Amino acid sequence: MRPRLPRPTVLALAAMVLAVPALVSAAEVKLVRVWPEYRSAASFVRIAEYFGAKEKAPEAVVRSRPESREGFYFLTRFKSDQTLPGSMIALEYVLPGEDQARVQFFPVDVPKGSRAILAGLTGADWPGAKTEPTAWRLRLLGPEGTEVAREQSFLWSLPSAPAPATPAAAAEPTTANPPPAS
Repeated sequence: MRPRLPRPTVLALAAMVLAVPALVSAAEVKLVRVWPEYRSAASFVRIAEYFGAKEKAPEAVVRSRPESREGFYFLTRFKSDQTLPGSMIALEYVLPGEDQARVQFFPVDVPKGSRAILAGLTGADWPGAKTEPTAWRLRLLGPEGTEVAREQSFLWSLPSAPAPATPAAAAEPTTANPPPAS
């Protein structure tokens, strides 16, 4: 004779088995910190390169122009409870003197655990060592293209300023607010 499991136990086991796919599909990714800074090409050279080895950095490095190392980088630390292959970093930034944001995409594979990724605007994509972005926003897009995490500079969160009045409009008198009589 075969022992029978009580019905509540069978139902609880079935519920746990059905809940596992839902838990696995919802990855939790935290963007721990973003450090933006300009880096020279020399800052990437390791001693092994002098002996013929290829570039090897402690963090994953992605560049807008892979042939150039010098540029403005966003060192980003992610913490993920599962691997996210085929993800994308979307970096939006505004340069000084410009009012339109530029966008750069970097394909990345986010591993499980804590990992730093260095995303760089290099070569012709960055104007020079003295330039810093006016505002920036960094978003991690999952394999499906949905936003998983984001971080942005303070200035990115400010509302857009109203357009300045044109000189012709400023010179025209308005009837709504006449000047005070003296």
